[in-house]
Amino acid sequence: MDQPETPSKVEKLVIEYQPRLKAFIRKRVSNREDAEDILQDVLYRLVKTVENALNPIDSVAAWLYRVARNAIINHGVKKHEASMPVYRNDDGEDEMLKDFSDTIFGNEPAGASPETEYLRSLVWTELENALAVLPPEQREIFELTELYDIPVKEISKTTGVPVNTLLSRKHYAVLHLRKQLAELYEDIVCS
Repeated sequence: MDQPETPSKVEKLVIEYQPRLKAFIRKRVSNREDAEDILQDVLYRLVKTVENALNPIDSVAAWLYRVARNAIINHGVKKHEASMPVYRNDDGEDEMLKDFSDTIFGNEPAGASPETEYLRSLVWTELENALAVLPPEQREIFELTELYDIPVKEISKTTGVPVNTLLSRKHYAVLHLRKQLAELYEDIVCS
């Protein structure tokens, strides 16, 4: 009798990450076909990168979500169908990160305009700069929940850190990001 073939390293990675990656993309892409295209593109890049021994991946999960995020941006898709408002309402601070998200994941029928692409680039740069100065545990929880869409309960189970502690860290990270990104937000929304 022939032994069943054991899955290769790449197959194991695809089996492990595909469901979560698919959910991550589907939450940010309104068109199912576009989401599938993005998922296939990300998995294809994973296969090519793993096969290339010159460029090993240090953290597969972080690499996959970063590639997926960039693919979503490149496809010009968005998380929400609403366009970025041109005014700030009374509780504008609560809307700031959503507005940035709408800018980053904006969707224009004929493709993103150069201005929109510039804004997306600017917002990502400023967000990365603001995240870089956070304490590592605050940055990590924010990135895992908001950028990689991993539930807090799953992070708690994996790390052994209580859910309330993780939520507190995320709260402080959000407060910091609001403060750091407020000027950019005003420039984008009020200009």
